[in-house]
Amino acid sequence: MNGLPAAPRRHSCTHVPACPTAEAADRDAAHVLSAHPEQGWSLLCNGVVVFEDFGELLPNGECTGARRAALLLASPHRRAS
Repeated sequence: MNGLPAAPRRHSCTHVPACPTAEAADRDAAHVLSAHPEQGWSLLCNGVVVFEDFGELLPNGECTGARRAALLLASPHRRAS
């Protein structure tokens, strides 16, 4: 046990088709529940917090590094005009 409080239970996704889970490779494709661009982050349906540099905070507390450059190269539609 790490002394951290248990993560809150999350209801199952009601989107059709269902959003990818937080463990899925395409977890960034989940619907945005709460966007805070002024603060640089958004909460996704699967419980993942995505930051403006595409770093992520997963529901289990794990963090991923910024992936902005890699995602921009892989997704031309995300590039700034």
